[in-house]
Amino acid sequence: MSTVPIGTSLPEDTGPREKPARIGETRGDRLRRVLSSRLASVVALLIAALWTIPTFGLFINSLRPDDEIRTSGWWNFFTDPQVSLYNYNYVLYSDSQGGGLFLNLINTVVITVIGVIVPVAFAALAAYALSWINFRGRNALYVGIFALQVVPLQMALIPLLSIFSRGLHIGDFTIMPAWELDGVYTIVQVWIAHSIFGLPLAIFLLHNFMRELPGDVMEAARIDGASHSQIFRKVVLPLVTPALASIAIFQFLWVWNDFLVGRTFAPGEATRPLTAVLGDMAGTWGFGWTRLPAAAFIAIVVPLVVFLLLQRYFVRGLLAGSVKG
Repeated sequence: MSTVPIGTSLPEDTGPREKPARIGETRGDRLRRVLSSRLASVVALLIAALWTIPTFGLFINSLRPDDEIRTSGWWNFFTDPQVSLYNYNYVLYSDSQGGGLFLNLINTVVITVIGVIVPVAFAALAAYALSWINFRGRNALYVGIFALQVVPLQMALIPLLSIFSRGLHIGDFTIMPAWELDGVYTIVQVWIAHSIFGLPLAIFLLHNFMRELPGDVMEAARIDGASHSQIFRKVVLPLVTPALASIAIFQFLWVWNDFLVGRTFAPGEATRPLTAVLGDMAGTWGFGWTRLPAAAFIAIVVPLVVFLLLQRYFVRGLLAGSVKG
């Protein structure tokens, strides 16, 4: 056992010291405390500001005349402000190339509303069945639905389009005839495609939420004589409303911003969504690129408003599955 002579100074510890953890604090509590600190808030605000600058510049450019957009950057607006709504009027109502987007905006709204309601409704029913109804092959079916998320959307576009246009045949046996849709009726193909591509993820997320519901509540409802339909409508749906809202927001943003599905299944002028025509607005030689800021801002303002109006449901839905019981 070594001793230290009296009067000898002990060496100072110059290494970094960890802030001591509070008594009874878990790693999760400590991480939550660090992320909610003032420094973390400042970093989050800085990232949000940097993320917003391009959108803000897009909005400023959409209000400037064509000559100003061609000759100077959007930041020059603050030294020489010139406001014009000509580009908005042109892209929405003009009959010339790059205009008339009002019809495409209506098409996008129609596609998005049905493309959200149908998959979310079917996903809720399927998730309840996979969570609370015992039947043979339930786990295998759930694993199969989960595995469908691995399939890239791009690989399924052409086969699905072939089924719509030619039908599905095995030898001489016809499983499904060709749909032969034309004109505005091709929008049905877009609805079905969005529903098919959105169902696996929606079922997976809703299944996770519904599995966290208390089993005692379900058992009490069964003892009272409630059927599965009554349990789903009167017990499950009120409890998973935040989850439904968050998944509906995800699906809304995906359908609204989609380009490939709309371009593939709705090629006609009568059904083309807004995103499918934005790439053609500049014209053959690119002379109409000054109209793109106005058109792009029209395309992003609707999902932005929807997200801001439903963000409280979105946050509650994301946190709903983290608490059991």
